[in-house]
Amino acid sequence: MYEIDENTVRMPMLALRGLVLFPNMILHFDVGREKSIAALNKAMNDDQYIYLVAQKDIRDDDPQDYEIYDVGVVAQIRQILKMPGDSLRVLVEGVYRGHTKEIVSTSPYLDAVVEKMPLNQTTKAGSVASQARMRTLKELFEEYCYLYAKVPKEIILNVLETEDPVYIVEYIAGNIMLKVEQKQKILEQSSALKRLDMLIKYLDQENKVLALEKDIYAKVKDQIDENQREYYLREQMRAISEELGEGEDVQTEVEDYQKKIAALEVDEESREKLFKEADRLYKMPSNSHEAAVIRSWLDVCLDLPFNDRTKDKIDIAKAQKYLDKEHYGLKKIKQRILELLAVRVMAPDIKGQIICLVGPPGVGKTSIARSIAATMGRKYARVSLGGVRDESDIRGHRKTYIGAMPGRIITAIQQAGTRNPLILLDEIDKMGNDFRGDPSAAMLEVLDSEQNNAFRDHYVEIPFDLSEVLFLTTANTLDTIPAPLLDRMEVIELPSYTREEKFQIAKRHLMPKQMKRHGLTGKNFKLYDDAIYDIIDNYTREAGVRNLERVVGSLCRKADKRLVAGEMTKVNIRDKNIEEYLGAKKYKPEKILDTDEVGVVTGLAWTSVGGETMPIEVAVMEGSGKIELTGSLGDVMKESAKAAISYVRSRAGDLLIDPEFYKNRDIHIHVPEGAVPKDGPSAGVTMCTAIVSALSNTPVRREVAMTGEITLRGRVLPIGGLREKTMAAYAAGVKTVIIPQDNVPDLEQVDDVVKEAVKFIPAAKIDTVLSNALIRNPALVPAGDDGCKTNVKLGEKKEIKNRFITQ
Repeated sequence: MYEIDENTVRMPMLALRGLVLFPNMILHFDVGREKSIAALNKAMNDDQYIYLVAQKDIRDDDPQDYEIYDVGVVAQIRQILKMPGDSLRVLVEGVYRGHTKEIVSTSPYLDAVVEKMPLNQTTKAGSVASQARMRTLKELFEEYCYLYAKVPKEIILNVLETEDPVYIVEYIAGNIMLKVEQKQKILEQSSALKRLDMLIKYLDQENKVLALEKDIYAKVKDQIDENQREYYLREQMRAISEELGEGEDVQTEVEDYQKKIAALEVDEESREKLFKEADRLYKMPSNSHEAAVIRSWLDVCLDLPFNDRTKDKIDIAKAQKYLDKEHYGLKKIKQRILELLAVRVMAPDIKGQIICLVGPPGVGKTSIARSIAATMGRKYARVSLGGVRDESDIRGHRKTYIGAMPGRIITAIQQAGTRNPLILLDEIDKMGNDFRGDPSAAMLEVLDSEQNNAFRDHYVEIPFDLSEVLFLTTANTLDTIPAPLLDRMEVIELPSYTREEKFQIAKRHLMPKQMKRHGLTGKNFKLYDDAIYDIIDNYTREAGVRNLERVVGSLCRKADKRLVAGEMTKVNIRDKNIEEYLGAKKYKPEKILDTDEVGVVTGLAWTSVGGETMPIEVAVMEGSGKIELTGSLGDVMKESAKAAISYVRSRAGDLLIDPEFYKNRDIHIHVPEGAVPKDGPSAGVTMCTAIVSALSNTPVRREVAMTGEITLRGRVLPIGGLREKTMAAYAAGVKTVIIPQDNVPDLEQVDDVVKEAVKFIPAAKIDTVLSNALIRNPALVPAGDDGCKTNVKLGEKKEIKNRFITQ
């Protein structure tokens, strides 16, 4: 403690969690936070005085200065004991109130300047006003002790014997159950009379709550006694019924259970357990709680389809027609489904085929699962796993719990009614885990063909064979699926739909569905093809077709309104009048630049709703070599920019760039739409081209787009999402797309319409990219050079620098 003046000191400060200390009060508490331990060590090294203040939120492990109350108590440390787990148990005694004038530092401990805060005792202790309040307070405290019998006798005697209003308020407030906020208000109050009034108010409220709790306890006790009385009466009624021969209903029920158990195709151990539980049911009172539990358990077990299975009816030709009818496009997916069906024909007993359909929302993952069930002739059941955090949701609850039920897997089997259905585990990537267990770990047994032939649900307890079940799972991403669970599944990716696929889906499926739903026919409603394309381009931007279906439904509703109102006899919607129904266009189509510009390059990016063009701009200014990156870029794109700049520096002479640009030029790299976060390993070549263009003042061909990552040696690395990126380039009017050499095999997935309209240039090195993207200025290229690469010796740096400045 460092004394500043007679009323102000500087000392270590400790934030109390859920505790309020009063002067002359002895308090012990545990300390585990590093800052608190450091403050105690500092206080013990000085004079054993420490400033204790309550924090506002007990859940905060590192409270800031504004999260701690301003009034506390300066206390003297009496004892410190070391507890297991690196925590300390501290015994302190409050000395006087203090007010926090300033928190000097927060590390390694809280260090505060504290000002003494004495009470304002304007009324004498023996005054009439003080005596009246003291009597009221003591009466309320006696009532509190009667309602709350755990108050020690020493506290009661101390309260009854004292006549000091300051002491009695702080003593009672420190030893009864009050909220931290209430105790803090009493501590902060400087008027002795107002303190008495506040404590009288709080104590009266607490007495009312305790009285109500006592009444509730008495009622509950009476109810328990009544239940026990009913139990004995029912037992007597059961004995009388058996004497009169009225217990035949229970016997008949148990006999029915035994017949069903005998007919089940289960192992002997399970059969014996079922018979044993049926015998217990017969011996129990029919109306007892345990009898109801056993009865429910037997009903669930006997409803499981141990004996029922469906026979697969697979016809590859019919399956092909059905899939083509229900789903447009998705060639790879349909091919994989037909292969699955063919394997089932050739090897009906095959097990372990678990398929995970991965793709963005709205691309038809769930509908594909229904189609597979229909083509195989199997029963279909869907289990939604989104938001599941409790392991019991998968394995079920123990039947001893009140409200226990089987898990979702057994429930789906029960709903399907066969032991070999197709079960869709929807949104498997959205399972979580918490203190109740990890449901993804429980799924390991469900999806493992070597283990699920004897799956034990916690509620059912007897094994059930899941090996004949065909499991399909869906997910939006693979990142959140645990690796052991992902290893048990074969992943099939469903890419986002292209513009043409969305058009065909809307025309073949969505329009007939929505017209039927809204009571429209071809005689009174027509949505032309150009309007559908307009909706896709200007009113929706998504990977799937859900929003597209919503917009078509909106048009149908608006058509219904006009037809019912008599405004029109037939509604024709084209691109010319679509704004009358849907309003202004929400999205503008992406277009390439009007002219070739310096430092602006068209890149290609993949998003969750498909591909899009991503222009990258670079500006070069006089400066000192600073590099500015803007546009809400992620770590990967920032590293790509740094790698591109390093490559340009290493090849400055060859690229006709001032070799010392990093000393006298500032480079600003910007990706427009700064509010949209952008990240991914595919913008390296785009940034490098833009930097070379800006430093050499060379325009970039506006009809060229590119994608790929760059290394420090100029190699172009492969990327993903080529199908979506090329579709975006085609839609924007790009004529040439430069792609990494390693991505040439991926061109098979690119739509035919894109291949016909766009020229693809594979690039293994950045030189190929620059030679096809940059329009070289002849004044900068020495005679005889091809415009792509110039070998400049180190001794020619001065000449290049002059060219750079005068260009």
